[in-house]
Amino acid sequence: MDQQGYRRGSFQSSTSDEDMLEIAGASLDFSMADDDPPLDREMGGFSSYNGGGMNGTSTMMDFLEEPLPGVGTYEDFNTIDWVREKSRDRDRHREITSRSKESTWALIHSVSDAFSGWLLMLLIGLLAGSLAGLIDISAHWMTDLKEGVCLAGFWFNHEHCCWKSNTTFTDRDKCPEWNSWSQLILGHGEGAFAYILNYFMYVIWALLFSLLAVLLVKGFAPYACGSGIPEIKTILSGFIIRGYLGKWTLIIKTITLVLAVSSGLSLGKEGPLVHVACCCGNILCHLFTKYRKNEAKRREVLSAAAAAGVSVAFGAPIGGVLFSLEEVSYYFPLKTLWRSFFAALVAAFTLRSINPFGNSRLVLFYVEFHMPWHLLELVPFILLGIFGGLWGAFFIRSNIAWCRRRKTTKLGKYPVLEVFVVTAITAILAFPNEYTRMSTSELISELFNDCGILDSSKLCEYVNDFNSTKGDDLPDRAAGPGVYTAMWQLALALIMKVFITIFTFGMKVPSGLFIPSMAVGAIAGRLLGVAVEQLAFYHHDWAIFSGWCSQGADCITPGLYAMVGAAACLGGVTRMTVSLVVIMFELTGGLEYIVPLMAAAMTSKWVADAIGREGIYDAHIRLNGYPFLEAKEEFSHKTLAMDVMRPRRNDPPLTAITQDSMTVEDVETIINETTYSGYPVVVSRESQRLVGFVLRRDLIISIENARKKQDGIVSTSVIYFTDHSPPLPPSSPSMLKLRSILDLSPFTVTDQTPMEIVVDIFRKLGLRQCLVTHNGKLLGIITKKDVLKHIAQLANQDPDSILFN
Repeated sequence: MDQQGYRRGSFQSSTSDEDMLEIAGASLDFSMADDDPPLDREMGGFSSYNGGGMNGTSTMMDFLEEPLPGVGTYEDFNTIDWVREKSRDRDRHREITSRSKESTWALIHSVSDAFSGWLLMLLIGLLAGSLAGLIDISAHWMTDLKEGVCLAGFWFNHEHCCWKSNTTFTDRDKCPEWNSWSQLILGHGEGAFAYILNYFMYVIWALLFSLLAVLLVKGFAPYACGSGIPEIKTILSGFIIRGYLGKWTLIIKTITLVLAVSSGLSLGKEGPLVHVACCCGNILCHLFTKYRKNEAKRREVLSAAAAAGVSVAFGAPIGGVLFSLEEVSYYFPLKTLWRSFFAALVAAFTLRSINPFGNSRLVLFYVEFHMPWHLLELVPFILLGIFGGLWGAFFIRSNIAWCRRRKTTKLGKYPVLEVFVVTAITAILAFPNEYTRMSTSELISELFNDCGILDSSKLCEYVNDFNSTKGDDLPDRAAGPGVYTAMWQLALALIMKVFITIFTFGMKVPSGLFIPSMAVGAIAGRLLGVAVEQLAFYHHDWAIFSGWCSQGADCITPGLYAMVGAAACLGGVTRMTVSLVVIMFELTGGLEYIVPLMAAAMTSKWVADAIGREGIYDAHIRLNGYPFLEAKEEFSHKTLAMDVMRPRRNDPPLTAITQDSMTVEDVETIINETTYSGYPVVVSRESQRLVGFVLRRDLIISIENARKKQDGIVSTSVIYFTDHSPPLPPSSPSMLKLRSILDLSPFTVTDQTPMEIVVDIFRKLGLRQCLVTHNGKLLGIITKKDVLKHIAQLANQDPDSILFN
């Protein structure tokens, strides 16, 4: 409750150094900019709402007949009161239902209110799908721009440029309409000088794209950096970060995401697409009063928007819903599940209508496998799961160490230079190797691919013996020189991706982690798949192969190993399980591969959890000090509420307000001398019997408003939080009744309540604070920040790393 922010006479966010917050490693100014209305602005209360909303209505004074602007809202970097917000929504719904029986117009209003949630989901799906299509098309074109340009029209990417060409299938990438930069400048594309020129142009374009991205982020929307998922998880848990889901963030994130992906950095667009979809959801919430004025309802919408984001990122609507449920959402009622499903469906349909890749698929690396897998193949699949878990744990530790170094040293002060250096190193190392030169999505597509007769990729250069070919299925064949070359190049690509991704994730550009993690796993899987395939070909008489893999049969599918490896590495980094398997299943469209995917995903999670319990997003939440109370972790320590509450034994007594004996001046003095975000109200200082709880912000706004609008309110006016006030002598100043802003049902526990139960209450009810009593008398208070500090202390972590209330 140590929330700074009260300034006498003005209650807007200040622009001092106290309003700076570390987001993904850099200090960002949180002062109110001219951005989209924040997550909590314009939330007036309802006249029927009384404190916690559980005590019926109360009569308001003249100046409080209409809800005051700002009363019941929250300051920046504060946690919302879930109980109050849900109660407020129930009151609103009850009022609309009772009025619907009075007139036809009220009935229409009731129906439109019920339908507004579905309409909002429709709009979110349409907008998220459209933006995803725009990002996909733009990124594909700009990625190819680094290597050349289309003479038929500069707006065509390489693939679209060659569609109308008369070249043969094997030469489809060498059509005359597409010119590399050396062909365009020198007139020919062969020779050392042409290679050096193409190399130079590739690096220059990569640097240009990444520098433009980081400058736009730094100059216009600092919140557009990173993946956004740790912050969205925190926001969905009830924390307020104003402007994080605003219009400037949406515009800049959309533009810079295209630039960052096109630059060739080891990052993906899937995580940032969740942030983009949540920005769409937050902005569209302002069209509907029900969602604009209620923070809990808005978070239900954001949960659905996150599902739509994953739906368009992977072309996996069901996987998107499960991702929102498993990974990001804090509160996910059944109604939100249905609406998430609808939003994900509309988003996927919109993206399918745009058809960004020209192949009627929602993603570039969609594949279909036809050959069944054998039970003995579970051994290499589990080995891939072990590799994925080890890689995930290694990546999280290394990336967090690097990001902590960025936060605590001068490195964090030079984000542009950091992006420049990392991009230059990535581009210089990537160009000589064709598997790192291509976009990561294309690389995954190539690795997932099951070699056919017409494939011209080096990965498919086997020694062909067509006498044994049956239909479209090719038998296992001996690897040709092209396959061995590809193996060496992929091994080098794996080493590069493993290390360069550590330094890339967390820079000041939009950066997702799904695609780089999948690429690492897909490379490892393809290498293992080819090794097993060649082992089966040359040693088909071994006992392990003799029963199911005879000579001339198509037994091993290396592309399937790549897919299982991709799932294993992504699971090791994010600790996703159910949603991950469903996303991968939707990518392949093959039900029969669910068991290998489940085996790899669970193995990678077990191995990674054995080394470190946190996934990458939870680790970044802890690194940035966000007040996120993880619901998945068990609290097993035997401490009591009295061990955690404030004040402690040697501290000054708890600051409380009496219900009928303090003047306006007394209350203003308390507000000025303390930084708490709320105060308990007691019967008297002697009795300390609890009456309720009042928020600092509501007190400030109500007193200011009373001074302006109610006659006779002066510093000596007595404030009453009671139902009835005694008659005053004619000479005394007017009294100020503030019972309407008092929460008459604050959550209380006794001093002997186990902290295990207190933590559960905070998690399941989303509380901001809980009052501690002994025999009905107020003893102290426990805030969410106190709980987080206590958990950090018991885990031998720095309790002061919890930055906010």
